[in-house]
Amino acid sequence: MSDTKDKKNKSRPNLKRPEWAPKDAGNEFASNVMEGVTGGHDGMPGSPGFTSAVKRTPVKRIVLSTQDYIDGILAGNRTILARAITLIESNAVKHQKIARDVLTQLLPYAGKSLRIGFTGVPGAGKSSTIETLGHHLCEKGFKVAVLAVDPSSTVTRGSVLGDKTRMEKVSNHKNAFVRPSPSSGTLGGVTRKTRETILLCEAFGFETIFIETVGVGQSETSVRSMVDFFLLILVGGAGDELQGIKKGVVELADAIAINKADGDNIHRAGLARLEYSKALHYLTPVSEGWRPDAYTISALTGDGIDELWGIIKDFETQLKSSGAFDKRRSIQRLEWVMSMVESELIDRFYNSSEVASIFPDIKEKILGGEVVAAEAAETLLDKFYK
Repeated sequence: MSDTKDKKNKSRPNLKRPEWAPKDAGNEFASNVMEGVTGGHDGMPGSPGFTSAVKRTPVKRIVLSTQDYIDGILAGNRTILARAITLIESNAVKHQKIARDVLTQLLPYAGKSLRIGFTGVPGAGKSSTIETLGHHLCEKGFKVAVLAVDPSSTVTRGSVLGDKTRMEKVSNHKNAFVRPSPSSGTLGGVTRKTRETILLCEAFGFETIFIETVGVGQSETSVRSMVDFFLLILVGGAGDELQGIKKGVVELADAIAINKADGDNIHRAGLARLEYSKALHYLTPVSEGWRPDAYTISALTGDGIDELWGIIKDFETQLKSSGAFDKRRSIQRLEWVMSMVESELIDRFYNSSEVASIFPDIKEKILGGEVVAAEAAETLLDKFYK
């Protein structure tokens, strides 16, 4: 038996017995020490005794050309699509130039989707409705992209909710693509780059684009100006005091969905539907030739979801047949250009060295009450133009 142990020991020269093992013990307490690693129990990464013959080199990310982005998106490469969106969201000058070239060449392939905006008070179930409707469409064979705009962290400016974790079912579907983006404090919760992201998703081949806003009471005209159908999601039984912040956006909606119409809340949801239907009757429709109405749904059970999709498709058919659909798209393109001009002018103003040279002094005078706002603004503008 001892001869057998000796043969095993000779065939395994790297076996190491700890000091605390009994002297007459075999190899039951031994450990196999791999070549290139020394230090025993202290030989863990980060410990003083750690050495390794394996040198780790950082993996360099392949730099993509404009054509790489274009070919990848048209070929249906999701990784390339995600990187292209990141490129668009970047504020680096070199990235912006490539992004413009990519968008210009992909423009002929965009514009063929149905764009749907979702808004509503926090807790109304926007994400749940998007997930249920999105999964319903994916199961029917539709390709759905969800651009979920998260509230931004005031510290890091990054997303704090992570919609992929809140839309697990649709995120994992082969026909869906979910992209959470930080709102970065933009009015209405929509990022400045959302329009460009829509074009990328359309060129990729997504037939339906969902855009979810933060929905915390800001003006939602920004999302209204980039979608075809605008859905306002509310809940029954919450009381006007909780939903009053959304009264101003009711006139922008093409439909109102009263969510959580299930269980004990069905009756309250029905009463809310009647209330909002009456309110919509007295408002001027935002979409030419379309009369908005209120409906009840349950994102939890799926009740009313298929009917809601039917309403949206009726809207699309009606507006396309009347020409109002294409007319709205044309107006939106013009608004897009003007908003980009405004953003560029603001950026140039605050990045101007001339403005920066006098701004600290002007700021101190404003805070100290030494100058009125109109005079301070005129001084800054004069410095910028000169």
